[in-house]
Amino acid sequence: MRAIWKGAVSFGLVSIGVKLYSATEEKDIRFHQVHREDGGRIRYKRTCSVCGEEVSYDDIAKGYDIGGGEMVILTDADFADLPLTTSHAIDVLEFVPAEQVDPILYNKAYFLEPEGAATKPYVLLRDALADAERVAIVKVALRQREQLATLRVREGVLLLNTMLWPDEIRTPSFGFLDEDIKVRGPELAMASSLIDSMAGEFEPDAFTDDYRTALQEVIDAKVEGREVVQPEEVEEAPAAAVDLMAALRASVDRARAARGEAPTRGETRAGGGAGKPTPITSAKSAQRAAQAAKKATAKKPAKKAEGAKKTAGKKTAEKATGAKATGRKAAGEKKAAPKKAARKSA
Repeated sequence: MRAIWKGAVSFGLVSIGVKLYSATEEKDIRFHQVHREDGGRIRYKRTCSVCGEEVSYDDIAKGYDIGGGEMVILTDADFADLPLTTSHAIDVLEFVPAEQVDPILYNKAYFLEPEGAATKPYVLLRDALADAERVAIVKVALRQREQLATLRVREGVLLLNTMLWPDEIRTPSFGFLDEDIKVRGPELAMASSLIDSMAGEFEPDAFTDDYRTALQEVIDAKVEGREVVQPEEVEEAPAAAVDLMAALRASVDRARAARGEAPTRGETRAGGGAGKPTPITSAKSAQRAAQAAKKATAKKPAKKAEGAKKTAGKKTAEKATGAKATGRKAAGEKKAAPKKAARKSA
């Protein structure tokens, strides 16, 4: 890497000499504009719109359009008089919790390397920052422009993140923000289930730029004179969902299938509101529901059998009671018969 800036981190009365390196690089495949017929490069000349002459870099100045065709021209001397902090200092202003810095403010990242005898104070600041679990808010002048930035630790190296100024962040003004849109409970539960089914730990190396890889293969094939093989068809983006719940449920099932888990279809629990069940969002809940259903099914035949048993017993008892009563009646009739006969003989 090549250092793009040299200066010092001003940490109280401590000055730490550092070199600045770009921490990121774009991997886009870049093309030149060429003549289709012979491949010749297309060149652009810097010409003046007033006199039509070609202008060299030495004769180019910065102009600010004030409207009405009028232009204010600024020279290097005008910029030299601006109230800029020294162009070779990174001034630490304060230390704040990292979570208080909105990521939308971050712009570009730079690595800082200690220069000369500055290694020990560099390591001291690095370790102190790591122990404090805070980031340093700093000001730095880069490319003739004062910028706000943060200083934090990444993999044992101090990292400078330049930031946008607060007034450079646009305020979103969209019509739907003034609308009273209600989200139903079951929809929110299903969306939460989808988030749970897709949760994971962020590993940047797991993601690749498939388009750039395919494009490089096309270029390599052209260079080697091989036949260009078309990449596999990319899955089309799904159409706008008509049934939000159905789309969410299908998304959950797809995410679970990708992880080798069972789908959620048919698994419901009470409490969805408006008489509609809410999908179960965990395997344990599904297992409990299945066991409860099994017990409920097993209890019904048992109750029927018990009822039948009671009814049969009751009928048997009634029959036995009736039989006893019939037996007593018959016995009584038998006893009464001899008495009548005795009276008749007398």
